[in-house]
Amino acid sequence: MALPFAALIAERLGTDPFRLLDIGCSGGIDPVWRSFEPHLQAIGIDASVTECRRLAEQERNPAVAYVAAFAARTADKPVDISAGPAAPLIMRMRDRLSFMRTREIREARLQSASTEEQLRHNAWEMTGLADPARPVVAPDLLAERGWTDLDYLKLDVDGADWEILQSFAGRFEPLGVVAVQLEVNFIGTEGPDDHTFHNTDRFMRAQGFDLFRLDVRSFSTRALPARYIWPTPAETVSGRPFQGEAYYARDVLAPHRAAEAARFDAVKLAKLAAVLAAWDVPDAAAELLLARRAALAPLVDIDRGLDLLAAQTQKQRRRPLGYRDYMASFEADLPGFYRPEGPIPMSERLKSAWRGWWYPREKRQ
Repeated sequence: MALPFAALIAERLGTDPFRLLDIGCSGGIDPVWRSFEPHLQAIGIDASVTECRRLAEQERNPAVAYVAAFAARTADKPVDISAGPAAPLIMRMRDRLSFMRTREIREARLQSASTEEQLRHNAWEMTGLADPARPVVAPDLLAERGWTDLDYLKLDVDGADWEILQSFAGRFEPLGVVAVQLEVNFIGTEGPDDHTFHNTDRFMRAQGFDLFRLDVRSFSTRALPARYIWPTPAETVSGRPFQGEAYYARDVLAPHRAAEAARFDAVKLAKLAAVLAAWDVPDAAAELLLARRAALAPLVDIDRGLDLLAAQTQKQRRRPLGYRDYMASFEADLPGFYRPEGPIPMSERLKSAWRGWWYPREKRQ
């Protein structure tokens, strides 16, 4: 899925690549990052040997590589997978949920299912796994491959995320990372070492990042299952907040980040703006273009970029307004920025349902 604004930035990168590290890459790299091709360079790490082989066979970009290995905080001890793919507390908690009951029902069929089907059910431990006695430390792997610069990190391994994240402590800044996407848990204890959202958030802010988007996924219990959102058993239309996706980036305009922001050049700022648009927060991207116009103007057509971001904000319009006209309509306090008073008309409900079908905020299973 090409994103117009990201494509605009990619056109202006010249020989400067967009570098991505995807830890837990089963299912493939998010198509949105293909907008940066032919300047995309990526490394995908996953514990499933079978899936890494499949992805490598399908990959057409020679600058994208896949590494079949367990990621870990250190390489000096084997990864313990005896308790299952997730941390013990998460395992005990998720056993109470309806999607685990569905998986039990389908257990026999999944044993002989294709790798793709097993991964769709998040049963990656049923696929051929890498050697847990030979884990990789992600920052060290980057160094071994000569990557001294990294733009984007995505981390989602269903369990050891917190431990793996610790391997990046103090390393984000030297690498020049501008954005990080993490799976987070809304369950757990108050302990400082639990893989919980509050610990992840505290860690990321200490590393110089701020939260720009948070997606919450609800899961029903097996005591009273709710309808699944996707064609496969996972999150449900109702239930408690269990897991989610947290999107952290450098807030270069924040007063408390002024010293850190000064270290990012125009290329990094342009990449950051593209990432924010890819996360569907085009307002933050527009704010960055306006505030750093002088630095970005030699690299990016600012007015064209603002028009693209305004169009992204107006998904409901067949003919979106340009940025100037859009802002003028807001300043005029026009009714189009508000839902009409009274009950929501059925026509609007249908339009919302249709938009939700074609433009889901998450394409996760």
